[in-house]
Amino acid sequence: MTNYQGEIAALVAAVLWAFASVVYGRVGAHIPPLHLNLIKGIIAIILLLITIAATGELSLVIAPIPLCLLLLSGVIGIGLGDTAFLAGINALGARRLLLLETLAPPMTAVFALIFLQERLNANAWCGVLLTILGVAWVISERTEKEITSHLSLRGVVLGLLAAVANALGAVLSRAALANTNINPLVAALLRLSAATFFLLPLTAWQPKFKTSILSYSKQPRVVAATCFAAFCGTYLGIWLQQTAIKLAPVGIASTLLQTSPIFILPLALLTGEKVSLRATAGVVVAIAGIALLFYFR
Repeated sequence: MTNYQGEIAALVAAVLWAFASVVYGRVGAHIPPLHLNLIKGIIAIILLLITIAATGELSLVIAPIPLCLLLLSGVIGIGLGDTAFLAGINALGARRLLLLETLAPPMTAVFALIFLQERLNANAWCGVLLTILGVAWVISERTEKEITSHLSLRGVVLGLLAAVANALGAVLSRAALANTNINPLVAALLRLSAATFFLLPLTAWQPKFKTSILSYSKQPRVVAATCFAAFCGTYLGIWLQQTAIKLAPVGIASTLLQTSPIFILPLALLTGEKVSLRATAGVVVAIAGIALLFYFR
């Protein structure tokens, strides 16, 4: 019987990221994206440390090469990738940037083939491409504002940089975790710690950093929402992401991790937003692709 633990972990992470993204979208009105990225990382690190202390999963014996790969993965995938992603949202808009992010899974599969010799069969490739097509169909529906606006070259470059960083981070993490006994919980802590140390000087040197943090700390509801989103999207999300990358081929894991946009649609319905027939069709196509990935595993 095929074990689907990696694929299931990736889908649960995508669901959690969908919930967290809705919360972060509202919290982002009160605090700059880079500062928010740093805060959620620190909260998640504290939660991971508590979990590791409670479960006794901390292993100080990690070979130098996997350790370096995980730290580099955190700097590239979370530190650089998330920074480019957040900056790209401001320049290009969330919908267009997410469309560029659908390039990450095929990039990941190609990088895994080149560097890890991890091959996907033709059926799995069909599932990957069908899932990406469905997600892209959902998020490529342009609003009236987007139709009349021009593409920002800076935003496109940042989006491509985020996709490449995402793919490289996933492959580096897979290289560290595959065929080792490193716990995904510890891997998540190492990646987040490396990313946080990368982000700290970038945010602390900004002139409005102290003012922004003081203003943020005086808003209990915003703080509570950030903690909730950090718990779901960063703490649990990255833990599950590392589990998925460890247990499933990284090309498949990356594809399933990028399905958050299709899970946002039910949340949109619950908040009273209208979901078009086109978006619904995109979800159906994406689910068909996910089914193929499970069936032909």
